[in-house]
Amino acid sequence: MNVAQTHLTGVVLAGGQSSRMGGADKGLLTLHGKPLWQHVAARLVNQTDALVVSANRHAEQYRAGGYPVISDAIHGFQGPLAGMLAVMQAVASEWYLFCPCDTPFIPLDLAARLEAARGTAPAVWVKDGERDHPAIVLMHRAVAPALDERLQGDDRRVMAFMRAIGAHSVLFDKESDVFINMNTPEDLARWEKH
Repeated sequence: MNVAQTHLTGVVLAGGQSSRMGGADKGLLTLHGKPLWQHVAARLVNQTDALVVSANRHAEQYRAGGYPVISDAIHGFQGPLAGMLAVMQAVASEWYLFCPCDTPFIPLDLAARLEAARGTAPAVWVKDGERDHPAIVLMHRAVAPALDERLQGDDRRVMAFMRAIGAHSVLFDKESDVFINMNTPEDLARWEKH
């Protein structure tokens, strides 16, 4: 995919195996009549210059939403870092705002708040006061070579990579509800009732 370089590209990460959802493609599960990934896309699209979806299954269903779909170059569901690298290799952007497809309530000012607290770090991730969310991350394209190198090794934990590149968290205090993950069918059912 060759597009003119943008300043900030939003990325919905929907490339996982969804093992806790029984293997169902989590991004395509619905909440209030709309696929989870579309909730995330709707919240990212006005915060970014472009939007893409990182997905390894059902590409046509994702593409029907009107956004480019990028699959991992590394096969076998290697985790969020593989999706991040594939996007960075395919989309010319200075910055990327990655967000998992199962976090439908992310703040509408997420990008601005991460940028304001970034300082000189090459990446910053969300901490909600209770836990870290390293896959909700603003990341500069300069980390792509380090990311490529990391994926050639065995440690593919997102947090380990963040620490290795000198990234830091940004506190979103008392906002744990907006970073809720839909990890299980029970989570989805509970929020469907809200």
